Amino acid sequence: MEKFEKIVFWYILLLLPAIVLGECTCDSEDKERNKTEALKYKMAALAAILVSSAIGVCIPVLGKAIPALSPERNFFFIIKAFAAGVILATGFIHVLPDAFENLTSPCLKEHPWGDFPFSGFVAMVAAMGTLMVDTYATSYYNKKGMKNGVVAQSGDEEGAINVHSHAPHGHAHGSSLVMSDSESELLRYRVISQVLELGIIVHSVIIGISLGASASPKTIRPLVGALTFHQFFEGMGLGGSIAQAKLKYRAIAVMALFFSLTTPIGILIGLGIMNFYDENSPPALIVEGVFNSASAGILIYMALVDFLAADFMHPRMQGNGKLQLGANISLLLGAGLMSLIAKWA
Repeated sequence: MEKFEKIVFWYILLLLPAIVLGECTCDSEDKERNKTEALKYKMAALAAILVSSAIGVCIPVLGKAIPALSPERNFFFIIKAFAAGVILATGFIHVLPDAFENLTSPCLKEHPWGDFPFSGFVAMVAAMGTLMVDTYATSYYNKKGMKNGVVAQSGDEEGAINVHSHAPHGHAHGSSLVMSDSESELLRYRVISQVLELGIIVHSVIIGISLGASASPKTIRPLVGALTFHQFFEGMGLGGSIAQAKLKYRAIAVMALFFSLTTPIGILIGLGIMNFYDENSPPALIVEGVFNSASAGILIYMALVDFLAADFMHPRMQGNGKLQLGANISLLLGAGLMSLIAKWA
């Protein structure tokens, strides 16, 4: 009897690693496949996400229609703090973990994917790339905008005297310098809004394709509500950036429409490739992982630098204790709600 027990013990001990490894398969996880029922949820998701994205991105840009939402009002800082929290949580909680999961999948070869943290590396490079674009674009527009007032701006006293030696011209040059400052700031806000939209769109398309390609109602059902709120809050963040850029109505409409349609278009693409798309195939994992990593780097940089650092160090907020408190609470609320959504999406 003891001999038999020993044989059973060693058999289980030798078989256990094979059982554990057998659980890590690269087969599709959609075991409860029901294409007809899944299609119903996909259509519901498409409509809900389209509407919520449009409403979210339009709320902050209605400054002229709703005075409280104007970028000149203190309440706008509260909205932007909430939006920054949403975008920051999207990068850290939603996108970056997915990227790590994709690029460390057992379905990929151990070499090179297991030898180096590619997700963190791509996110870091994307953040630095965003910084460079932000810096060079701002520098370019500053030089372009300040071209007429460069002598006075450089502190050259003789130049300043010459500017003010003719009263009419002196006032004209001073006015030109102020307008150039304002214009360069607006141009920078436009660069920020466009880079932010790029970062959001990249992972929105991936989300849409993943949802559209799935044939499991059990997988899709919780995503419908979660992604609806996800796109609504993200739309608010993008809308706040667009509002500060003070773009023309046509440009606002194009950017808002482009954002609103991105995830639904991703769902339609997923539907089109559903029959031959394998989310666990090495090419799919690598493409999703790299794009998610880059998107996370862009979103984290934009949230911390162009939203939080710029607004929280703004003189208006620094001199207003109530506004600081409100912005901090709003930031925590935005980050908290978006983090909570990660439970379902």
